[in-house]
Amino acid sequence: MNAESAGPGARDAAPGDTPRERTLGGVYAFCAYFLWGFLPLYFVLLEPTGPWELVAWRIVFSLVFCVLLLSVTRSWGRLARIVRQPRLLGLTALAGGLIYVNWQVFIIGALTGHVIETSLGYFINPIATVLLGVLVLHERLRITQWIAIGLAAGAVIVIIVGYGSFPWIALTLAASFSLYGLVKKRVGPTVDAVSGLTLESAWLMPVAAVLLTVVGMTTGLTLGTAGTLHTVLLVGVGAVTAVPLLFFAAGARRVPLTVIGLLQFVAPILQFLIGVWVLQEPMPVERWIGFALVWVALAVLTVDSLVNARRRGVSDVAELT
Repeated sequence: MNAESAGPGARDAAPGDTPRERTLGGVYAFCAYFLWGFLPLYFVLLEPTGPWELVAWRIVFSLVFCVLLLSVTRSWGRLARIVRQPRLLGLTALAGGLIYVNWQVFIIGALTGHVIETSLGYFINPIATVLLGVLVLHERLRITQWIAIGLAAGAVIVIIVGYGSFPWIALTLAASFSLYGLVKKRVGPTVDAVSGLTLESAWLMPVAAVLLTVVGMTTGLTLGTAGTLHTVLLVGVGAVTAVPLLFFAAGARRVPLTVIGLLQFVAPILQFLIGVWVLQEPMPVERWIGFALVWVALAVLTVDSLVNARRRGVSDVAELT
């Protein structure tokens, strides 16, 4: 994937150095979020498989897919280097725990008629990430960022009071994924996407074994019992999990974070549209008001990020001249 040197003594073209690479990176990132946006529909197609069995097979087949990918690309050496570093192993275990919570809650939401609420979680996620920067990293926020956080908090209150239910799915998704992002940031570029998902899935194999055992002893496993197409789709959850992640990794290394920040809204927008128009989930006035407040908060946060990024760019140019 890396650009080759143009010749002896020439500087290697790093990803993102050329317009073509930046364009390609944007396409990769868009593909990742586009595929993530349609995940609820994929999971709905897997009925009668329940959420507990589904997340277990997602863990198992993600690991199988990653092992095959490591073998085809001959990347076992990178994985071995990570395994020899206890700190990185510990962080991948923590990341595995957080992504399990995220996967489980997302699948529960998708299969129980709460796709709109899952979209709310990923709309809130950027705001949760900013708040996490204050609570964990002790970052200082600009006034516009505080306004965005306040609007998001107001949205949650409106939904609780007006709609009459606590949006636990949305808040759990936002919290787990923002914490997962923080852990991945701590890991850094040392752990590539495939190796990271391989280790996270491997750490979760005992969880998958327990889930499959319990489901098998109670309601019964559905793999291989609901037709060939269902079996193929269920086995395919490994690829469905890994492919968008690989697209995202390829895109993130080629484009600025501001581009990623704008594209990340593609997935929740698609999930929201699927919940409202395809799955016909209820959308009362109170929920519309709550979502509207979140969208205003995201607009404030996005504009603030773009303005701040432009100022930093001007400052960087001034330092170089």
